[in-house]
Amino acid sequence: MADVNHVILIGRLTRDAELKYTSGGMAVCKFAIAVNKRRKQGDQWVEEANFFDIVLWGRSGESLNQYLVKGKQIAVEGELHQNRWEQDGQARSKIEIMANNVQLLGGNQGGGPGGGSSSYGQAPSSGGYQAKPQGAPSGGYQRRPDAPARDPGDQDYPAPPDYPDDIPF
Repeated sequence: MADVNHVILIGRLTRDAELKYTSGGMAVCKFAIAVNKRRKQGDQWVEEANFFDIVLWGRSGESLNQYLVKGKQIAVEGELHQNRWEQDGQARSKIEIMANNVQLLGGNQGGGPGGGSSSYGQAPSSGGYQAKPQGAPSGGYQRRPDAPARDPGDQDYPAPPDYPDDIPF
């Protein structure tokens, strides 16, 4: 069996993203998110935060940098990467998430320009909804036919368009 290194997180940015460039001119966008977890402690529910450093390379990082502001909720899909180095004779390491796909969630709560939901990076390998192309009739998102059913409390999504029965393939 092959090894698997895949992570998907939804959280809020803990600080504004930093955009830098390598000596070769490649863009590197770095930011961190907090992911809250609720657990029961005695008779009360308590929230516990976990913090993750994210790295987004290339044009995706350049494009998204202006929208990645403290407090903005995002979804990140990527893989874990361990950086290793030596400092003062001590071996050090740090785990980061190399993002393949970053999606802006929610409205304009993060204080940055724009809002809504945008996706950059590689196309997700799976997922329930896909955005309609620009210029398509309004109505938001449609559920893909192969996507799992959603909770009935979710928003209503328009049905796919009718197709003639004589599709030539």
